[in-house]
Amino acid sequence: MRKTQPALAITKILIFITLIVLGSPGFAQETIRLNKVIEAIEEGRPAVATQDWSFIDMEHSPFSGERIQRVLTEMGNDRDADGRLSLTPMIRIPQEGDEDFKWAIKQVLDLGGFGVIVPHVDTKAEAVRMVQAMRYPPTRDSEQPEPRGERGWGPGGAVRLWQVDTTEYHRKADVWPLNPDGELFGVAMIESQEAVGNIHEILEAPVSAIMVVPGDMAIDLGLGPNPGDANHPEVDAAFQTVLEACQAQDRVICGCGDSRSRLQQRIDEGWEFVLPLGG
Repeated sequence: MRKTQPALAITKILIFITLIVLGSPGFAQETIRLNKVIEAIEEGRPAVATQDWSFIDMEHSPFSGERIQRVLTEMGNDRDADGRLSLTPMIRIPQEGDEDFKWAIKQVLDLGGFGVIVPHVDTKAEAVRMVQAMRYPPTRDSEQPEPRGERGWGPGGAVRLWQVDTTEYHRKADVWPLNPDGELFGVAMIESQEAVGNIHEILEAPVSAIMVVPGDMAIDLGLGPNPGDANHPEVDAAFQTVLEACQAQDRVICGCGDSRSRLQQRIDEGWEFVLPLGG
């Protein structure tokens, strides 16, 4: 049935009002985070491995681009109702802070990783280099041009895994919280007495998080392996020093790895990015 002129006029008015309402700030669509580590932290809760993110270790297992690709492809088959990966992949590379890790970071990110964990970062300069390796060179209108990114362009695998186009990937593939809209999470591991001594300077670098772990810390301190399920007292003292330094600022996230039996203890202490270790 054909509408009368008054009916058409009313319909147009209703459509116009609807567009205004939907376009108003109160009805704007909420942006959904792709990175569930960042999502958890922004919501005020700790990001815990196996709950929010998946720890893919390339330091103490063979470093293989094909293996990373296979793992990420498998993860791409497990998505939530919003189409996001059920767990956010965080990849620890084998290269340490004082080594050439630029190429490894590029490959990890080009394959679709959402985060990079660099072991044995002992200085602020090493932490800054990690951020540079994760970032693309800034656009001319960038609000966060420094530190200038050095990552080469070729994100085919990442575009497929993230399920975005290249323009959106380029916009989102930046380090958070340096870029508040970024979806990449860069973690500097604190594993030595030198790093603990430099912790305040390291926290000046625009990394996403630091992560202190007990195993390498005990070895670096000359104590040998930690006794059973416990830590050497000196190791726990190092944890406390790092935590206090991290909590004295409000940008870099406090992260740690420790025995699964101490998971709740570490969360209660205020660690925000947590890797439970052991069975």
